[in-house]
Amino acid sequence: MTPARWRLAALLALWVQVAVTFGVAVYALQSASFSESAWLNAVEALLAGLVLGCWTALLGRFTLGQAAAPTDGTLRALRFLFPWLTAYRLVLWFLTFLSVLAGAAPEANPVALTALLTVWGAAILTSNAVYGTLARLAPHPADLAGRRRLADWLNLAAALSLAMTVFNLVPIAGFSTVPTLADRLVYGLSGGLDVGATLLALGAVQASRWPPGDLEAH
Repeated sequence: MTPARWRLAALLALWVQVAVTFGVAVYALQSASFSESAWLNAVEALLAGLVLGCWTALLGRFTLGQAAAPTDGTLRALRFLFPWLTAYRLVLWFLTFLSVLAGAAPEANPVALTALLTVWGAAILTSNAVYGTLARLAPHPADLAGRRRLADWLNLAAALSLAMTVFNLVPIAGFSTVPTLADRLVYGLSGGLDVGATLLALGAVQASRWPPGDLEAH
């Protein structure tokens, strides 16, 4: 595909993912009758949607070679929000880790639990790297080394997102409950969209090429 088509496909998929992420927040609350765990998941989804929206807006300009000024509102919002999202996700991860150490799932397969916690932790840190890399690159879209780093992080993020989707759909006996059909549809769609949108974003970043003289600051 041409760079323009890669960019269009990536932005369409990413904006759909933003909408679906907000939908997941609503679904998490309703499906669990507004329980404490539902609120925790809904807040995570809400923050993720806000961060992804800012990131997508910046990616659209980045793939056109348009530099974001350091005072740009979207850039400042991304830089403010994504560390909070990462911190929140790490807290949820750490609480789960502590519960496992305390014997909350004595019958669960320890290898499966180790795999889940490892992949989940890696996915959190990789997402943080994806957000942070673009936040640093947005004012300097001609930075080829930075663009390669962003592409590498996106590639890893897609693989980890696929793994997390599998964990969400295939429960670990003795640790997580069997998801309902509605859960499988919602979280399967959300996970599949995340993988696809991330791969399209990777393609858009790799396909974009701009002569340095064409770069604009906004």
